[in-house]
Amino acid sequence: MSNFGRSLDEEIRRAIRAGAFDDLPGKGQPLALDDNPHADPTWRLAYHLLRSGGHSLPWIEKRQAIEAELETAREALKRSWAWRNSAGAAEVGAAVAQAEWERALAGFQAVIQGLNKRIFDYNLEVPSDQLKRRSLNAGREIATITGALD
Repeated sequence: MSNFGRSLDEEIRRAIRAGAFDDLPGKGQPLALDDNPHADPTWRLAYHLLRSGGHSLPWIEKRQAIEAELETAREALKRSWAWRNSAGAAEVGAAVAQAEWERALAGFQAVIQGLNKRIFDYNLEVPSDQLKRRSLNAGREIATITGALD
């Protein structure tokens, strides 16, 4: 470090000890690091205005909605799978439990099919291939859920 850098560092430390920075606005609050330094400067203001208004880009909101619905569907299927394998299912009988499980599976597969349509539309809107979302495989999702709870 050069002498200039050391002397500047010393000056900053002295100012901190003297309390020169104690009355700055936002003291004790987290820094707002929402701005993406890699974003196109011409779009930076637009992004800032959207965020300040509690909004985001439509394709980001779509992705968040897809992920939230997927998580809800996964949780519902996990509950159905756990119930199917529980004592409660044994009380109603294996045939009824299996019928309920199959109903839950059909519902889950319908949700996945709908989500895949939304993912296709989402992928058409995103500005970059890296932001695209892979389609869902209902069989793989079901195997993950049933394997995780077995």
